[in-house]
Amino acid sequence: MVPSSRESWLRRGRALALITILYNAVEGVLAIAFGIQAESVALTGFGADSFIEVTSAAVLAWRLHRELTLGADADPSQVERIELRASRIAGSLLLALGALLLVESVRRLMGMGDPPDTSRLGMVLTSVSILLMPLLARAKLVAAARLESQALRADAMETVACVWLSVTTLVGLGLNAWQGWWWADPAAALVLVPLIIREGLEAVRGECCACASDGAEKAPLTPPGG
Repeated sequence: MVPSSRESWLRRGRALALITILYNAVEGVLAIAFGIQAESVALTGFGADSFIEVTSAAVLAWRLHRELTLGADADPSQVERIELRASRIAGSLLLALGALLLVESVRRLMGMGDPPDTSRLGMVLTSVSILLMPLLARAKLVAAARLESQALRADAMETVACVWLSVTTLVGLGLNAWQGWWWADPAAALVLVPLIIREGLEAVRGECCACASDGAEKAPLTPPGG
């Protein structure tokens, strides 16, 4: 049997993962819809990244659920292998997303394609994420420390990345809406590329710089690997 205190944190971590899945699924659909409507590269990329986080959270939810159901019979090596495989899949998707954003942003900056329209709904969506995601990241980091779970810490840093993506996307949308700076949207998307590529490479390699940090839970808004 899993000790009651650990079981409580496992259940809490699983609940946080399920909340992440639900919120980011809705966020991703809306962001992509708004991004396509406004022809916004940054907003569409933000929505695509939401589904990367859904994948990460789904793997985490399975891992925590498995430990809950198997209890003392859980095979740590098997769980580790599955986590690594899923991490590499998610990392590959991130790298593909980064390449897509890079190509499309350069294309837009070169004047190929129509300038993006104002997306006030997109601005509202990213503002909501900026308010909610830090709270979710903090809760995950606390649970990760209690469980000594690298997987949960890595997932928490995915949420931290979502915060920074929200901020960058909102800046691009805001400048386009208020100043008419159409180039701010693809430029904002370009700013996202290094973070996405770095995060993708770390996931493919099975690395998590933030996981080794004893003070990670105290700095939920620090970018991954920072």
